[in-house]
Amino acid sequence: MSERNENATMPLLVDEPTAAEMLSISPRKLWGLADAGEIPCLKVGRLKRYAVRDLLAWIEANTKGGDQ
Repeated sequence: MSERNENATMPLLVDEPTAAEMLSISPRKLWGLADAGEIPCLKVGRLKRYAVRDLLAWIEANTKGGDQ
């Protein structure tokens, strides 16, 4: 499958439980990171949503070891 087709099925925004699961952290840890400004989030009314591209960028920026 091409990268374009994979991105077409990936949502742009995810809710807190999904974002925490994607990062393999607890929702409470995610809240702390978001409140500290380490992970960007978007407020939609009372709800927080996380851009998948921001989560992927955070993973890249915080990956240690190997060639980095």
